[in-house]
Amino acid sequence: MDKASLIGSILGVIACAWVAFRASHGHFEIFWSEKGVVMVFGGTLSVLFMAMPMEGIKAVPGYIKRFLFEKGMSPVETVKLMSTLADKARRDGILALESEIEKIKDPFLVQGLKMAVDGTDEATIEATLRLEVMAMQERHKSGKKFFDLIKLYGPGYGLVATLIGQIGMFGNLGGDIETLGHMLAVAVVATMYGTVLANAIAGPIGDKLALRSGQEILSKEMMLQGIMSIQAGDNPRATQEKMLAFVPQSVRVTMKAAA
Repeated sequence: MDKASLIGSILGVIACAWVAFRASHGHFEIFWSEKGVVMVFGGTLSVLFMAMPMEGIKAVPGYIKRFLFEKGMSPVETVKLMSTLADKARRDGILALESEIEKIKDPFLVQGLKMAVDGTDEATIEATLRLEVMAMQERHKSGKKFFDLIKLYGPGYGLVATLIGQIGMFGNLGGDIETLGHMLAVAVVATMYGTVLANAIAGPIGDKLALRSGQEILSKEMMLQGIMSIQAGDNPRATQEKMLAFVPQSVRVTMKAAA
């Protein structure tokens, strides 16, 4: 599990709960509004169904999983693995990588290495793997888009509920104060629902997914360059230098010193 996502989520819940407790003196029911829930969450859900295909809606559990869990290899891990593979290929021949492929869990790297071992030409390997990267980018865009829609339209439906509450207030001017107070509560609480949904949930998750996507694309590019270097029979040190071009300078110095 990604510790940063977990810590951030817990801190957000604690902050909201503490402020709500202090403001309500423990009477959390004052923050409940059935009308606000229906308007904000129901309205936002309707937008998601209107704006996204059903395949995107069904993939929501996967989006949440990507937010909470970091499954890809880090740049440092990728450099180490590709350097090891390059060294083995140079020492024992590229066919020796067949036994290593079975130990690798990344499907992208497995596919590229299998093509290299089978003797596929460099241009075909690069074209095929870049198509894989392009398809992956499109899948990642769907996850980011899902939460961007919530971030965009959640507050909008909160505003709609606020306006409805205000209309109810104006319609009851001169009436009993309890009705006016109830309509005012609907207006304010609905705005709170929309704001929390957008800024405390959808926005951070969408930004984390975008960051994850960038990291995974970088990792795949590193793997692609490593596979092509191995396929071309480059010196393992040359392969490592290509990999190190993708990592920060401070990390390069550390890895070279350890080598």
